[in-house]
Amino acid sequence: MPAHLYLLMTPEALVASMLSPEEFGTYMATGTSKHSQGQAFFFDLKDNLDSDYFDLSKVDERCVPHPDGTPKRSVYLAIYRVLEHVPRDALRSLWLITRDGRHLELKQGDLPGQRQSSYYLYKELSPVHPLVAATLAPVDFASFITDQSRPISVPRMCFVDLDLAGMADDPSGDATGLPYHGISHLRDCLLQLQGQPDKKTKTVDRIAPVELSYRCVKTGFYVSDSTGITYYPFPAAEELDAKHHDWWRSANA
Repeated sequence: MPAHLYLLMTPEALVASMLSPEEFGTYMATGTSKHSQGQAFFFDLKDNLDSDYFDLSKVDERCVPHPDGTPKRSVYLAIYRVLEHVPRDALRSLWLITRDGRHLELKQGDLPGQRQSSYYLYKELSPVHPLVAATLAPVDFASFITDQSRPISVPRMCFVDLDLAGMADDPSGDATGLPYHGISHLRDCLLQLQGQPDKKTKTVDRIAPVELSYRCVKTGFYVSDSTGITYYPFPAAEELDAKHHDWWRSANA
């Protein structure tokens, strides 16, 4: 069995495994006696990845079946500054795994047109994890957060665009159905952006949990750096219910 390479976002790590993406996702989410349960987000990477940063020379030696013939589930190759050193063109599908191990595969797509909203909400997934309100649409936010000329930036960022419902146009707008904790605090952050036109972003929660409410994903997931953006569109709720019903039901449980 050949080894697959996976880039985990929760937490950030480069992992080799003999499991397929579907099997690996179930393993990461549902756990073992030494592994806790929870959501998982990861990219499967192209075959024969070449890297000057990671030592991949012994992957095939380390990622071998157990003596009883069962496949090796995981071999951790790196746990620090992984995202920035995996080439964007090595990313294939993004896999979203629910707590009970159901998977949704997202393929790369064309960047969306700029939404005509006043406010946006982003969950940064890696390498840092804040929840951030902004007046910048996703493509502009991607460029802003990876602009190395700014005093606060990252070389590469993976983030998700989240729904603000009626607050996307008015901080005092309808937030019915949004499951976020501290809606009043979120409104206050949006009001601060409204009152300071030159301010582009406002941290809502600097240590926000990585776990997502999938039903709040708006346009999708982004991986950006100074050279460009890789985008993974998120299907509409109607499509998810029709074509991925079991995953969608699990995601909303």
